[in-house]
Amino acid sequence: MRTDDFWQLIDSARSGGGGEPDAVAARTVALLAELPPEEIVGYAEHQRRVLAASYRVDLWGAAYLINGGASDDGFEYFRGWLMTQGRAVFARAVSDPDSLAELPKVRAASLSGEEFECEDMLAAPWEAYRRATASDLPAPEAVPEPDLNDFWDFDDEEEARRRLPKLAALFVEPPAE
Repeated sequence: MRTDDFWQLIDSARSGGGGEPDAVAARTVALLAELPPEEIVGYAEHQRRVLAASYRVDLWGAAYLINGGASDDGFEYFRGWLMTQGRAVFARAVSDPDSLAELPKVRAASLSGEEFECEDMLAAPWEAYRRATASDLPAPEAVPEPDLNDFWDFDDEEEARRRLPKLAALFVEPPAE
């Protein structure tokens, strides 16, 4: 499976899933389960690469601000949600996490407290492979995760304002009356 095919499958799942993350994940599983097993394995390999590329301190900081905290698992599930938003949003968020402040649903979450996670999206290739073959997805090769040596205190409001000014304006500053 090529990178374009990976994101096209997610786009197809988005168009048929009403845009809700859990529905996108369920449609992704259904669409993947229709493919030959080697294509599902290819999807899983691309997903691993996408997750490794998005394993960045600045994106983790954005997830922390948006969701009011982000543990290791919480950051994984946030990136699962981010995958459900499609290639353009995902790529922009990886290169500029502060761009997430421009998404209407993120702006609304600054008032509602909604959190963005989708664990089911991360499990999609395993679930699809099980449905298609009645067996477990072969163990993937390890993709090294980058060293997060630039970690900063996500609770430090001044640092949040410096690193992620748009998101900090939504999630650190008190809402405008």
